[in-house]
Amino acid sequence: MAQAVEEWYKQMPVITRSYLTAAVITSVGCSLEIITPYHLYLNPKLVLQHYEIWRLITNFFYFRKIDLDFLFHMFFLARYCKLLEENSFRGRTADFFYMLLFGATVLTGIVLIGGMIPYVSQNFAAILFLSNSLTFMLVYVWSKHNPYIHMSFLGLFTFTAAYLPWVLLGFSFLMGTSTWVDILGMIAGHAYYYLEDVYPRMTGRRPLKTPSFIKSLFADDNVVVAQPANVRFAPPAPELHQD
Repeated sequence: MAQAVEEWYKQMPVITRSYLTAAVITSVGCSLEIITPYHLYLNPKLVLQHYEIWRLITNFFYFRKIDLDFLFHMFFLARYCKLLEENSFRGRTADFFYMLLFGATVLTGIVLIGGMIPYVSQNFAAILFLSNSLTFMLVYVWSKHNPYIHMSFLGLFTFTAAYLPWVLLGFSFLMGTSTWVDILGMIAGHAYYYLEDVYPRMTGRRPLKTPSFIKSLFADDNVVVAQPANVRFAPPAPELHQD
């Protein structure tokens, strides 16, 4: 069993493996009280006035306490991050890293700006960690790249992957959990999908072209991935999602 887990871990692509490792170490470290979440959460005042810049990064690594909800989010992170990096971004590690960087920047910007808007500022101020939102963004982007894959939810009904984010959002609503983090992930994911996939087809321009200095950090092979027009089947979707 241990050897199988080790092989599974070693076979993960580099970005997925690095993010999953950072998330697990951070969350376990907080549970064991080796580190404290108070040094990790997103706090604009501490970032701008006390120059605690690391909070812009560490808030994406902490997934709250170790429980069933944590395990499901690790499953989502490992599954959809891996699927994107191995398929849609195969041979384009730098582009995949840039997508995560873009998503993290958009999410942080939304929370910072939303915190200054009357009537909704309290809702945004309550968002201390954006790790769940970034994970949801990965799910959204994957669903846009694989819209025809058939999935099942709780064995009750089937749907195509294009509706996966909406199914998970609806499930969060029915469970009575906050849907803010899911919605933020969908906004960031749609912003990336539009600027990277839709807008270039309309105009021939690519506004999210990965900077050369980021490309220099990764030794990618030149691989062109042809996506099938109509893929029908994939492993079933997870049966539970909470935030």
